[in-house]
Amino acid sequence: MSDFVEQCRREWRRLGVPDPLAEEMAADLASDLNEAEAEGVSAEELLGSSYFDPRSFAASWAAERGIIPEPPGRGSGRRRPLVLVAFTAVAAITVIVAALLLVTGEPTVSIVASKTARPVAVVPPGAARQVVPPADTAAPIEWILLFLALVALAFAAWLWSGWGRSRPPTAPA
Repeated sequence: MSDFVEQCRREWRRLGVPDPLAEEMAADLASDLNEAEAEGVSAEELLGSSYFDPRSFAASWAAERGIIPEPPGRGSGRRRPLVLVAFTAVAAITVIVAALLLVTGEPTVSIVASKTARPVAVVPPGAARQVVPPADTAAPIEWILLFLALVALAFAAWLWSGWGRSRPPTAPA
């Protein structure tokens, strides 16, 4: 019997797994390892990083089968980090605000034309001077804000999509 299976068996004994269940799991594991070896797959390839930590492998397999209670802090429903939730919310709100600014044309900046040699000043619309309406295009800052917000939202989506795949490898049931 391989050293890996024997180390798992010792861990199951230490965890209080009943002998018949431990023997069944050891036989299944040995069978899987032998099948993989016959197919040219090494134990390390089959088990991944778990191959280097047989105690954790044995404990996670026993917990998944419901033989022992799951270790605290390793619940089946992993919580999303608060920072990721906040980042996604801020990015989404920024996209909405930037889009609304582009659609409504707000804030608008009016350019005042004066016949005197004074510098051009920004005055509120309705002043007693001639006001030239703003151009049809939005201010570049609004487009930059929208672009950056969309990039941030795409990054947040990428982080969320990788969240489910980031779980540590576990033993087959």
